[in-house]
Amino acid sequence: MNLRSTYNFRMSRVGLTFCAACCLILGVGSAAAQQTGATPAPAPAQQQQNPTAQQTQQQDQNQQAQPPQKQTPPPQDQQSQDQQSQEPQVAPLRISTGLVKLVATVSDRRHNFVTDLEQKDFKVTENGKPEPIQFFGRETNLPLRVGLLLDTSNSIRVRLHFEQDAAIDFLENTLVRHRDMAFLMTFDNEPQIIQDYTDDPSILADAIQRQRAGGGTSLNDAIYVASQKLENAPLPAGENNEVRRVLVVISDGDDNLSDRATSEAIEMAERAEVSIYTISTSTDWLATTTGDRPTKLFKTPGDKVLENFSVQTGGRVFFPYKVDDLAESFHDIGTELRSQYFIAYAPSTPPENGQYRKIDVQVPDRKGLTVRTRKGYYSSSKTSGAPGQ
Repeated sequence: MNLRSTYNFRMSRVGLTFCAACCLILGVGSAAAQQTGATPAPAPAQQQQNPTAQQTQQQDQNQQAQPPQKQTPPPQDQQSQDQQSQEPQVAPLRISTGLVKLVATVSDRRHNFVTDLEQKDFKVTENGKPEPIQFFGRETNLPLRVGLLLDTSNSIRVRLHFEQDAAIDFLENTLVRHRDMAFLMTFDNEPQIIQDYTDDPSILADAIQRQRAGGGTSLNDAIYVASQKLENAPLPAGENNEVRRVLVVISDGDDNLSDRATSEAIEMAERAEVSIYTISTSTDWLATTTGDRPTKLFKTPGDKVLENFSVQTGGRVFFPYKVDDLAESFHDIGTELRSQYFIAYAPSTPPENGQYRKIDVQVPDRKGLTVRTRKGYYSSSKTSGAPGQ
């Protein structure tokens, strides 16, 4: 074998050895890979399934980490409504037509209001004949419809400021928003509605403060027109639409311009079921102080007119001794309006249309008590014996 052949032979062996080594290395690598168990596809799938649980767990941790949110309290209006809904509600008084309806005030010898009477304590007669009471209730929860009648004639110019302040105080302490309503009417040469029905005392107060005195006095016309307005007063919504109609008159009682007579004004008030409360502004006094407050011994013709309006309609007359006593008179009216009784009955003998029937209400078994209510009613063609319907 020559030298070249020997060289070629050795190189062939080296090449074979190199190839064998490469194959050995590749085989070992493949086996190592199988031993490590690498899984290229399943691993990402597991990672895609876990995030949902991880996110939920992370959200729970975030919620626990966050401080609790402070609840915003409901508005005051909502709170008041909730409180009202939780308060015990008085059963509404529902009556039918064809009934005579009365508002009665009971007082003792000391002029204190008696508010603990029951239906059995009252006795009602019509034209001297006993009538059974069909409906009875305490008046404190019935809505008010109030007409404030302010004399703005020249005769009360000096006292007008005191009358205005007392009237405003009365309305603010008597009217209940969203239940009671009132209107303002003035009269001098003629009656005039200054402010229509509203439940807002501040609106009425502004209207009262704007008034100025001047002119004559048309008292009868004013009471007649105001009674008509009270007869057609707005009623509460719902089945229970009973209201109390009250007319408060501030005047000296002197009338020199009315077209209506006093009897016509009283009749209109009776038909409308209006109770008239009058406050005299007369300064002509002859008094005695034997009681808790001065008693007027001498009444002017105007005082007697005001007293007649109140007595016939079941209201009350006040004679303030001083202008400062006006506020006390208004306060007494407000107290009385919350201390009354409601009585209704069906006449056993229905009267003819337009007929006048006398009414008398007593508490016979309780001595020393006085009952004030209207003295009678006029029947109406709209109902069989119901006044002012």
